Amino acid sequence: MSQRQNLGFDRSISVKVQKLSHYRGDLPSYQSHGASGFDVRAQLGGAEPIVLQPGQRTLVPTGMIFEVPNGFELQARPRSGWALRSGVTLLNTPGTIDSDYRGEVKILVINLGDEIVRVEDQDRIAQLVLCPIYQVQITEVETLTFTERGAGGFGSTGLR
Repeated sequence: MSQRQNLGFDRSISVKVQKLSHYRGDLPSYQSHGASGFDVRAQLGGAEPIVLQPGQRTLVPTGMIFEVPNGFELQARPRSGWALRSGVTLLNTPGTIDSDYRGEVKILVINLGDEIVRVEDQDRIAQLVLCPIYQVQITEVETLTFTERGAGGFGSTGLR
């Protein structure tokens, strides 16, 4: 698919990116008009493919450093098709790339499938989504507002 930029959203924000020496190809772009995330690719720099046994996890380099604006984060999320077909997903999902991080973004993938998976150079490995962040001001109180649910936890609201 050809590189696409500014696909008609009313709002956009600039995010600076630095390509590292092992980066090849075009910068990431959104693949459809309504996409919330852009795909990032494995940048293995000529190294052998990564072989993931079932249950194995590893970091996959993207070859990029992002300058995320203050008040935002990039979230790394799994690619649904890869998860469905091969059982590959991301640990620590969504993974957070903070606005003050200036290292190479690497994606923590795990093979939850039954078969060996090979990650080849230039494979699309994750999608990144820019999200606004609010830092909370923690205020200690003696009591909190009553709710009907109260302290009901996992499954307390029923199945349907």
